[in-house]
Amino acid sequence: MIKILAACGAGVNSSHQIKDAIETEFKNRGYNVKADAVMVKDITEDMVTHYDIFTPIAKTDLGFTLEIPVIDAGPILYRIPAMAQPVYDKIEAIIKEKGLK
Repeated sequence: MIKILAACGAGVNSSHQIKDAIETEFKNRGYNVKADAVMVKDITEDMVTHYDIFTPIAKTDLGFTLEIPVIDAGPILYRIPAMAQPVYDKIEAIIKEKGLK
């Protein structure tokens, strides 16, 4: 299973929209993806070690260096395929590059 961490300021709305969109898109692409939505302030170094990809709503300084790929998922929220598609494609490229299943 591919684990993705989605995050926004409040951890209530945008991150859940990103989570749902990623899970739906990658199910349609044939991947076994599980995404979690959290509040940026709650992210710890230990938490991130349990994920393969980090998809925040915008560039985020967590105060530590991430060892997993980071993809700005904000464009997913516009619900315009031309904007969301490149985000999904970047996620898929990382999945393929890392050999995740």
